[in-house]
Amino acid sequence: MDITKVWVVIAAYNEEQVIEETVTNVLAFVDNVVVVDDCSVDDTAQVALNAGAHVLRHSINLGQGGALQTGIEYSLKNGSDYIVTFDADGQHNAAEILPMLSALQQSKSEIALGSRFLGKTLNLTWQRRWILKLAICFTHVTGGIKLTDVHNGFRVMSRNFCKHFQFSQNRMAHASEILSHLSGHNIKFIEFPVTITYTEYSKRKGQRSSNSFRILMELFMGHVSK
Repeated sequence: MDITKVWVVIAAYNEEQVIEETVTNVLAFVDNVVVVDDCSVDDTAQVALNAGAHVLRHSINLGQGGALQTGIEYSLKNGSDYIVTFDADGQHNAAEILPMLSALQQSKSEIALGSRFLGKTLNLTWQRRWILKLAICFTHVTGGIKLTDVHNGFRVMSRNFCKHFQFSQNRMAHASEILSHLSGHNIKFIEFPVTITYTEYSKRKGQRSSNSFRILMELFMGHVSK
C-alpha cells in the first residue's frame, strides 16, 4: 500500500477550534491532507496550513458538496490513487482510514462507505438515531439500494470512481448523489464499520436534530426533482 497515493479531503467552514487536531490526527496515518476552507470567517485556513495540510480556499461559500468536489479535483491533479472524505469536526477516527482502504482493495470495489451502525457511535441521541434510520429506509425505497448507513461523510474512493463522479448538490444532501450513482451504474461498493463520536462541539456545529430534518427534506426534494 503506497500511502503517498492516498489523499484525504476535508471540507471545513469555521473550524479553527478543531481543525489542527483533525489534520494532525490524519497526518499520523497518511501523507497528504487537503483542507478546503469554504469561505470561513475565522482562521481555519491558516490553522490548517500550520498543521501541515494543503489548503484551498473558496471566495464564496459553496457548501460541503462543493468543497469536497474542489478537494477531490485537486487530489486527482496531484496523482492520488485513492481519495478519502473525512469530516473536519473530529467525529471520525483517523486510525480507521488505512483499514478501510485495505478492505476496499481486497474487495476490488470502487468505493467503501463508512457505517456507524456496523461500527459504533458514542453520544448519539435517540432523535438523531431515529432520523438516520428514516433516511436509510427512504434511500432503500426510492433508490433501490440497501445500506446500513446513508449519511456518513467517511468514505474511501478509487481514482476511477472519482474521475467518473462529480458532486452537483453543494449542500448536505450531496451524500445522496453518491448513492444514486452507485445504484444507477451498478458500481461495486462495500460498507465498512467505523466509529462516530458526537462531541459537544460537533453537536453545536452541525449534528442538531433540526439539521437532520433538513437533510431528509433535501433528500426528498432531490428525489422529486429527478
